Amino acid sequence: MKISDGFDARRLRPKAHRDWGSRLVLIFAVLLILCGVLLLLAGAASLIGRPGALGELNASPAGAALVLVFGLLVSWLGVWMWRRRRRLMRKPFGLNMAPHLMKKHD
Repeated sequence: MKISDGFDARRLRPKAHRDWGSRLVLIFAVLLILCGVLLLLAGAASLIGRPGALGELNASPAGAALVLVFGLLVSWLGVWMWRRRRRLMRKPFGLNMAPHLMKKHD
């Protein structure tokens, strides 16, 4: 097969990631995890018998349980965002070629 004069092999190489957006999402996910763990610890401390971490919000057992559950949900959301973004960042890039130009496998 003859290579035409307009062929440029650099176009076939995968493009590099632009990591700034991914890094900002990862930082936000870590902050969510940290806030969730702090809320979780405040709710657990209030349930154990040391209220005062969040004032009147978790002075009652129902409020402390609510803070505990909310902290668990926030930390779970942060972990989910972290894992999803890391999976997308590690995803390998293929060649920048149209699929119909690739070799056919039957």
